Amino acid sequence: MRIFFIIGLVLLANIVLAQGGYKIDFKVKGWKDSSVYLGHPYGESNLIKDTAQVAADGSFSFQGKELLPQGIYFLARKHGTSNVKILDFVVGDDQRFSLQASGPDYISSMTVKGDDDNALFFKNFRYTIDKKKEVDPLISVLKDSASSADNKKAAREALTKINTDVIDYQKRLVATYPKTITARVIKSQIPIVAPQPPIKANGNTFQLTYYRQHFFDNFDLSDDALIRVPESGYQKKLKEYFDRLFIQQPDSITRAIEFVVNKAKGNRETYKYAVWSCMTMYWQPEIMGLDEVVVNLYDTYFKTGEMDFWVDARTKENVREYADKIRSSMIGRRGANLIMQDANLQPRSLYDIKSKYTILFIFKPDCGHCREETPKLVDFYLKNKTKYDLEVFAVATDTSMQSLRNFIKEFKTPWITVDGPRSYIKTHFMSLYHADTTPTIYVLDDKKIIIAKRLPVKQLDDFLSHQEKIKEYKKKSSK
Repeated sequence: MRIFFIIGLVLLANIVLAQGGYKIDFKVKGWKDSSVYLGHPYGESNLIKDTAQVAADGSFSFQGKELLPQGIYFLARKHGTSNVKILDFVVGDDQRFSLQASGPDYISSMTVKGDDDNALFFKNFRYTIDKKKEVDPLISVLKDSASSADNKKAAREALTKINTDVIDYQKRLVATYPKTITARVIKSQIPIVAPQPPIKANGNTFQLTYYRQHFFDNFDLSDDALIRVPESGYQKKLKEYFDRLFIQQPDSITRAIEFVVNKAKGNRETYKYAVWSCMTMYWQPEIMGLDEVVVNLYDTYFKTGEMDFWVDARTKENVREYADKIRSSMIGRRGANLIMQDANLQPRSLYDIKSKYTILFIFKPDCGHCREETPKLVDFYLKNKTKYDLEVFAVATDTSMQSLRNFIKEFKTPWITVDGPRSYIKTHFMSLYHADTTPTIYVLDDKKIIIAKRLPVKQLDDFLSHQEKIKEYKKKSSK
């Protein structure tokens, strides 16, 4: 009796193993004798997970021993030298199913067997297409200048009705099938609506606070399936949160990131993805000074070893080097002194400049963009040196003293120009003032505090004028 019991366990184990992994069967009318690829989005990239060969009758299969990570997947075929996405579908809990398209319109002709999630996905797809057909003529009425006021009013009312119907449909779908990929993706796109503020509350403050706290109520930051959706949906959601709801200052953004990461931390995949997405978002920010966020992220998540479970030693070191470059030249910090030889081989010190403002101009003599910006800076300098009480300390990155002299002669630069490599300080100036590209401009105040970085020449006048107004305002306020 025991022997039969053991044999039964073995057979049961084999059946369970046989059902593991994934097996997705396809049949697409008109496809034959070609390769087809299975892939999914990952942030801004598309990753190929598997390859299959299409048979003469249009059938092909993908299978593997391990489950696929959940999300929206696609089929792609070779077109020229690149892969072209053909069809989207979902991969959720059930990973042994079949899809069959019997016509050139893959959506309308799709038949699903063995997976309720994909059946729901294509049903929703068809519903969306049908609603778009209803919407398009109404949009045309609104755009047509010849349309009467009554027709436009009717079109707007019809659009409102369609929009309400779609929202109600989506809410029912999400409530009825909450665990499906289809429902999770749809829910993630439903915006949050803030309630009316209490009678005595400040409406703007109340709503801002509400949005900050509830922005991700419909978007589960710990659901890694939402990483694998088209158009970088996860990253765009993060960027919208930071850009719309917070003052664009390093401390404010850093606190917002901490809030986001804590929500993503329940899943290792979303934890690392959220941290790295924020890192890349502020690696080279459009807004001056926000690169400090990278320093904060490195100190919190990389230096401490929090990200060691996935980041390799080389990447971690690259992040450290970059963060340290930014750290030494962050806005609000005192800039390091620079002492280099000028064209006459005499030492010149940045700290010897006693002007109200110092413009540090890091350039390369043969750099095309530097040669475009230098005449503009010369013009600005001659017109505004006295007005703003400023001086320029120009540092050439080139080792050639002759190139520096030729540059001074050609552009008639009237300021202090030194050769960066001919330095009297131990630390390389590029480690003290981050300048991956040339020209790079820093603005320092009379105490050599960095007050601006990476400004183009055309913005210097507006920036310094604004600084003067701030100083004047503070002066009057202190009286």
